[in-house]
Amino acid sequence: MHGYNQGSHTVRDLILSRKPAAFLIQEHWLTPANLSKFEFNYPQYMCFGSSAMSSDVESGVLRGRRSNDLIVDKSLSACTKIICASDRYVIVIIGNLLIINVYMPCAGTTNRVFIMMKY
Repeated sequence: MHGYNQGSHTVRDLILSRKPAAFLIQEHWLTPANLSKFEFNYPQYMCFGSSAMSSDVESGVLRGRRSNDLIVDKSLSACTKIICASDRYVIVIIGNLLIINVYMPCAGTTNRVFIMMKY
């Protein structure tokens, strides 16, 4: 998205025109307090994910783009189960389909090698 405010119009247009069952989103840059914007602006969808910006908010310096989410049509709520939501990945099962949204930037992460080895 390159920031929620910048990308929300494109997401809205895609949702209205394509009506996807699930939509994977990255780099929305929302803080934990603002993650509800997805459910407020797209009420027909459930949002799964987390903001990796909580440590940045606590330190007072907002930088970085680590954020990913998965939004799923509410009509699929009975067959949707979240497995895990982390600052780097979201794993959800919808029926017999496993969906994994992984955020792996190519540069800019100081401990990138450690993160890759960990997962």
